[in-house]
Amino acid sequence: MDVHKSSKVHLFLLIVVSGFFIWSVIKPATYLDWLAEVSPSVVVIIILLATYKKFRFTTLSYFIIAILSILTFIGGHYTYSEVPFFNWIKEEFNLKRNNYDRFGHLLKGMIVIVIRELLLRKTALTKGVWLFGITMSISLAIAALYEIIEWMSTKISKGGKVSKDFLGMQGDKWDAQWDMFLALVGSLLAYIILSRLHDKLLKKIKKNSSFMHDEKRLN
Repeated sequence: MDVHKSSKVHLFLLIVVSGFFIWSVIKPATYLDWLAEVSPSVVVIIILLATYKKFRFTTLSYFIIAILSILTFIGGHYTYSEVPFFNWIKEEFNLKRNNYDRFGHLLKGMIVIVIRELLLRKTALTKGVWLFGITMSISLAIAALYEIIEWMSTKISKGGKVSKDFLGMQGDKWDAQWDMFLALVGSLLAYIILSRLHDKLLKKIKKNSSFMHDEKRLN
């Protein structure tokens, strides 16, 4: 059955994410910055594990969550402004900054698919303009909330090194605006590119749910 196959894929994703988590905690740049970066992903993973039997997302959504978690684990280990590969790109192409942070916010736009799934499965919304508008709005709200949290960290720690690493501005006063803009672009791209595949996976979940319901009724 598709349910058993998908469960194996979900387990594989969990193992990969756990591997990156363990790696990230070994001698990070600073443990306080690591904690600030990885905490949101760890909380989300714990919630997903606790609710897995009651509510299973599509494999696409779990794949997106895995990618975003790994992204934060890498950023937490090195700090977003010092990820080695992006430092190499910076030097090779004479860029002004390490763009891992920019790249990360672009990819974080993929969360729009997870939001879309929750709205389609847990509300009365159906595919259309309202679903698109509300999904995009929630995605942007999450991006803005993250920027507010970053700003608050600088106020609490009074501009210390850890807060600067967490903020990752690298001297750009428009960093927050760039981050939210890239999250918007990432959300739009993810919605346009992945919606059809997402719909197919949602149909499979619906069929499997109906099959399981019929089996229980017959037994």
